[in-house]
Amino acid sequence: MSGLLALLDDVAAIAKVAAASVDDVIGQAMKAGSKAAGAVIDDAAVTPKYVHGFSAERELPIVWRIAKGSIFNKIVILLPVALLLAQFAPWAIAPLLMLGGAYLCFEGAEKVWHVVNPHDHHAEALVAEKQADAHLEETKVRGAIKTDFILSAEIMTIILSALPELSFIMTAATLAAAGLMITAAVYGGVALIVKADDLGLHMAAAGRLAATRRLGTGIVNAMPTLLKLLTAVGTAAMLWVGGSIVIHGLEELGMHEPGHTIEAIAARAGAALPAIESSMTWTVKAMLDGVSGLILGLILIPVSAWLIAPVARRFARSA
Repeated sequence: MSGLLALLDDVAAIAKVAAASVDDVIGQAMKAGSKAAGAVIDDAAVTPKYVHGFSAERELPIVWRIAKGSIFNKIVILLPVALLLAQFAPWAIAPLLMLGGAYLCFEGAEKVWHVVNPHDHHAEALVAEKQADAHLEETKVRGAIKTDFILSAEIMTIILSALPELSFIMTAATLAAAGLMITAAVYGGVALIVKADDLGLHMAAAGRLAATRRLGTGIVNAMPTLLKLLTAVGTAAMLWVGGSIVIHGLEELGMHEPGHTIEAIAARAGAALPAIESSMTWTVKAMLDGVSGLILGLILIPVSAWLIAPVARRFARSA
C-alpha cells in the first residue's frame, strides 16, 4: 500500500509539473502573441474581402479552408523555420523583423495612398471575376492563404523575438500555441463578421420582439461601417507596428537617433499633462511610430513599383 501511495505521489508531482509547463506555454504564448497585435488586426481586417460575393452557405466553409491553410502556414512551414533561426541564426531575427516591419509599412501606406489617390478598378475586377467564375472560390482561397503566409511569417517572427530564453521544446510549444491561438482568434472573429449580417437579417425578419427586430436592422445597417472601421484600424495598426519594429531594429544596429528622438518628444508630451502622463507618452510614441511607418511605406511604394516588381516578373519568366 505504501508503494502504491508513493507511486500516486510521484504521478501527482509529474502532473503538477506538466500542468505548470502547460501554464508556462500558454502564458508565454499570450504574452508574446500580444506583441504581434498589428499584424493580427491586419490579418482579421484583410480576410473578409476574400469571402465577399459568395452565397451565404459558402461563407463559413471558405473561412474554414483559409483557416486550415493558415494553420499549415504557421505550424508546418513557419514553425520549423523559426526554430532553425533561433537555434542556428539568432542574429538573423532582427533583420527579418525589420524586413517584415518594412512590408507592414508598405502595405499600410499603399492603403492610405489608394484612399488619397483612388482609381476605379471596379469594372476590371468584375470582368476578372466573371471570367474566372468556375474557379473563383479556389482562386480567392489560394490568394487568401498566400496573403496569410506573409502576415503569419511576420507574426511568428515577432513572437519568436518576444520570447525569453527557453528550451527548444518550450520554444516550439510556445510558438505552436501562440500560432494556434492567434489563428483561432482571427478566423473566429472573421466568421462572426461575415455572418453578422445574416444574423441581423434573421433577427429583423423573425424576431418576436420589436426590440429584437430593431437590433437586427441595426446590425445590418452597421456592418458596412464596421468593415470600414476595421480596415482603418488594421491600416493604423500596420503602420504603428511596422514603424516601431523598424525603429527598434535600427537601434539594435547602432542607429539610436530616430528612436531617441521619438521617445524624447513623447516624454515631453507626457510631462505636459501629468494627470495622464503615461497614457499620453504611449499615445504620442505610437503616433510617431505610425507616422514614421507611413513615411517609410510611401518611400517603398515607388521602389516596389519600379524596382522590386519588374525584377520579380523577370525572375518569374526566367523560372
